[in-house]
Amino acid sequence: MKALDRKLLRDLLHLRGQVIAIMLIVACGITGLVTLMSAYHSLKLSQANYYSQYRFADVFVSLKRAPEAIAPQLAEISGVSQLQTRVVVDVTLDIPGRHEPATGRIISIPEQPQPMLNDLFLREGRYLEAGRRDEVLISEAFAKANDLTLGDRVGAVINGRWQTLQIVGLALSPEYVYEIRGTDLVPDNQRFGVIWMGREALAAAFDMQGAFNDVTLSLTPAANMPEVLFQLDQSLERYGGLGAYDRDQQLSHRFLTDEIDQLQVTAVFLPSIFLGIAAFLLNIVLSRIISTQRDQIAVLKAFGYSNSVLGLHYFKLVLGITFLGAAIGTGLGLWFGSSITQYYTNFFQFPILRYEAGAGLILTTIGVSIGAALLGAFTAVRRAIALPPAEAMRPEAPPQFRPTLIERWGLQRMFPASGRIILRNLERKPMQALLSMLGIALAIAILMVGRYMGDAVLYIIDVQFRQVQREDVTLVFNEPRPARARYALHHLPGVLQAEPFRSVAARLRYEHRTHRTGLMGLDPQGELRHLVDRQLRPVQLPPSGVLLTATLGRMLGVEPGDRLTVEVLEGDRSIHQVEVMGLVDEFIGVAAYMDIQALNQLMREGQTISGAYLAVDRHALDHLYEQVKNTPAIASMAMRQTTIDQFEDTIAASLGIFTGVLVIFACVIAFGVVYNAARIALSERGRELATLRIIGFSRGEIALILLGEQALITLAAIPVGIAIGLGFAALLATTYDSELYRLPFVVNQATYLFAVGVILVATVLSGWLIRRQLNQLDLIAVLKTRE
Repeated sequence: MKALDRKLLRDLLHLRGQVIAIMLIVACGITGLVTLMSAYHSLKLSQANYYSQYRFADVFVSLKRAPEAIAPQLAEISGVSQLQTRVVVDVTLDIPGRHEPATGRIISIPEQPQPMLNDLFLREGRYLEAGRRDEVLISEAFAKANDLTLGDRVGAVINGRWQTLQIVGLALSPEYVYEIRGTDLVPDNQRFGVIWMGREALAAAFDMQGAFNDVTLSLTPAANMPEVLFQLDQSLERYGGLGAYDRDQQLSHRFLTDEIDQLQVTAVFLPSIFLGIAAFLLNIVLSRIISTQRDQIAVLKAFGYSNSVLGLHYFKLVLGITFLGAAIGTGLGLWFGSSITQYYTNFFQFPILRYEAGAGLILTTIGVSIGAALLGAFTAVRRAIALPPAEAMRPEAPPQFRPTLIERWGLQRMFPASGRIILRNLERKPMQALLSMLGIALAIAILMVGRYMGDAVLYIIDVQFRQVQREDVTLVFNEPRPARARYALHHLPGVLQAEPFRSVAARLRYEHRTHRTGLMGLDPQGELRHLVDRQLRPVQLPPSGVLLTATLGRMLGVEPGDRLTVEVLEGDRSIHQVEVMGLVDEFIGVAAYMDIQALNQLMREGQTISGAYLAVDRHALDHLYEQVKNTPAIASMAMRQTTIDQFEDTIAASLGIFTGVLVIFACVIAFGVVYNAARIALSERGRELATLRIIGFSRGEIALILLGEQALITLAAIPVGIAIGLGFAALLATTYDSELYRLPFVVNQATYLFAVGVILVATVLSGWLIRRQLNQLDLIAVLKTRE
């Protein structure tokens, strides 16, 4: 082993405390990078493979009813590669052992297995047997959530008739990777599931023989998507087409794609902070080492070691620390990444969600960490190389004394001697103090980011599910019902209040921008569904015109007073000009609201309704469930409290893991920054502190001088960290602003207390370790000089 390499090992051993602290920070950065990037690649790869192997469609469109004879005409649209017509209906299900009714989406499939769009992966059981009209396949997630197995039977109200369906297989489809209803934010697999049934049996049950109400298409690579959508809408307009849309608007695909995109953003965001802190810590530590090894550098140069050899020696020191951190971080990252990828199977239904972390990813992350470390060490190594041997032989010139600001202002008598020493040292090395403060501030910011997600979710639950949605139950009819249905609703068991609503599929157009959504007609005097503005003040529905959610208004580029073109996608498909009367704020989805009477007039219909919001007596819920199960006109039923519970359980579980990991990482950063700063100060000022001990200062007083400086830096870092944390939270709120949901910029007081408390505990712990080293200070050895 070469002499310089033996020196390198001795330096690493001597600086083991600081090396471990920096190594752990590097490990945190690499762990985060490997974890998030590998999860991102695994999800993206699984999505691409699944879509390709099981022929996920490019275009979707629902309609009222069309004859099968027009299918060849649709297939001839330029750019269409494959076309499949289907029958799709939502029905009420009676699951054995469950009081609440569930909603089943029944999708027709060929009686005989054959390659098709949105093909099925059969997890268990077998395909349907031709001629057996009661046999069905059900989605695996729905089966698991309801403890359904092969051979079990479920009851279903199919076109007004009660029918029992036998489960012969559990299946997955690329169309329902994220199996969710359009009104939900998280999957509720107990109350919503997908059922695949033979085409002949389903068509016969709903009088759809020789007809279809749903079409999916795949396109050729050269297809013009807007032109295909236009041609499809034109062809299906007379059959009640509800507007064709591409894959980007398909609900499951959008949730999955949004999650993948957010993983990618987070994978860059958090590790960058960790590696940045590690880089500046390496710079500080290396600067200190080079400062204390001036005489060694001079001797080495005098013996003929070149600048490049000495530079490489110190870079080896940095690389040694970085490689150790990278090794630990890579191992932890692979473990965390595998666990997180496995965790995604709770939400996303893949046949195989294979964890992929190739050599390219590992090499890239190690390369990034090495790059950050070398960048941080560059200036310190350059200083060592530039040091002339004659100058290095001399001890470093003592800093020039000058009075501090406090002393110049004549306020020094207000501080004890130890306080003046602390202030003088801080003013003498402002950059070092500033960097230490920035490191601690970033740790506070990371903790705030972790907690912010929970605060935002709690705020969404409070606003969306308690202030906006106040109903207990939402009932949706399988088709619009006449006015007399309003009175029937009041006679359902346990119903205390019923507020009907009307929902109309429409395409909103303003200038060149369009959006396909539903016009929701509400009772302006209703109490079960409130509309609020950004300040949560109630917004009254105007007697005419439309209110848009702020996100939809931004997507369409409209302001209050503008006139929207509303293309109704059902009935006579009329087109209207409607004034935008205002904007409302909601955090889930986008919507357009009208007075229900104004919407009925727009549709040129009577007091038609699509469903109702209900306030119910909880003691009569079982009777209500039973009635709903036996009412063919009701297509689905949703319980607000169930939605809240499901939302809280799902989000709390994922946020608990996320926050826990961030707390560990932030503690490592805070401990590493404070410990390194104090340890460097102890090395630099050992002689000064030992002198103070000799002239009569107690151990407590010199500990106060050393740790008081770190305490002041920590206290100064708290407001800076809070400001940075708020900035990161605002950035995340901007990032998580999509059509599906938005995160409000809300940070609770508990988050501030949590972040500051964790940092103070980490600071006290690192201070305690430094205090132990200070108590063991060898006064004789320290006071020896090299002059």
